[in-house]
Amino acid sequence: MENPVAQPVKGLPLVSVLMASYNHEKYVEESVRSVMAQKGVDFELIVVDDGSKDSSPQILERLSSELGFYYRHRENRGVVATCNELLQMARGKYFCTFASDDIMPPGRLAEQSSYLSRHPQYIACFGQIKQMDGAGNVSANFDPRYLKSMPEVTFEQFFLGKRELHGCSEMLDLAAFKELGGFDDSIGQEDFPMMLRLLRKCSPLPVVATDCCHYRIHGSNLSSASTVENVDFLYKNMLDTVDSYRDHPLYKKAKNLWKARYFSALTNCSKVEALRRLPKLASCTLYFWLRTLKLFLPKRK
Repeated sequence: MENPVAQPVKGLPLVSVLMASYNHEKYVEESVRSVMAQKGVDFELIVVDDGSKDSSPQILERLSSELGFYYRHRENRGVVATCNELLQMARGKYFCTFASDDIMPPGRLAEQSSYLSRHPQYIACFGQIKQMDGAGNVSANFDPRYLKSMPEVTFEQFFLGKRELHGCSEMLDLAAFKELGGFDDSIGQEDFPMMLRLLRKCSPLPVVATDCCHYRIHGSNLSSASTVENVDFLYKNMLDTVDSYRDHPLYKKAKNLWKARYFSALTNCSKVEALRRLPKLASCTLYFWLRTLKLFLPKRK
């Protein structure tokens, strides 16, 4: 007999979907509707618009009236502050964050919440993603980086970049995550610090086969690392996060690895800038020097 999905406390949703919206007027309606179309589980959607300068607030106000989710618009405070604000409003046993430019595949909330209810030893699980372009064309296959992370990821594997997790594929126990302190507001990035903190406390964590997110790649993605500014934002925050684990025996090895990845990402954007940063990012490791070969290859399109 199939295991039932855990039931929420009376009057409360089982899952809270937390959406921080910012300047995604082209995509936010499709994103919201994909969440509100989820079936098979009691859930709530909470949206905070973080001071968008486009028409996102007007779109969200209209959708909130039509579809009945909670929506708030206020001045810009940054993604981490917005995630913590959303966290305080969440009422579910479980929660997931979801970007306002992505699409949530059908059944995602029911499948992940069912998994966690059947495996109470875990406070979180991660899943799979498919990449999608700005026009909404979705890849036929899961991103192989996250398939390779099944069935589980340890702190050491993630710290050293051997297995990866995607921040739009998580579902977490709300109370347990709050006990860990929520999102780290000392770092400008929400997902990488969160994953390391979870894994340090509760390693290993499972990675399931559920299709969790159609992740949109477009010009303004921070995570697409398409500009030097985006690369700097991502990797400086990652290195700051790694520095908070100086007490770990793998710290030096991890720091060299993430510096090498920083250099590699820079070469994709500007080989001149990568060369300028080489003295600061170089290390006497094979992993780094293999990446210098990218300086002699044509720029990736």
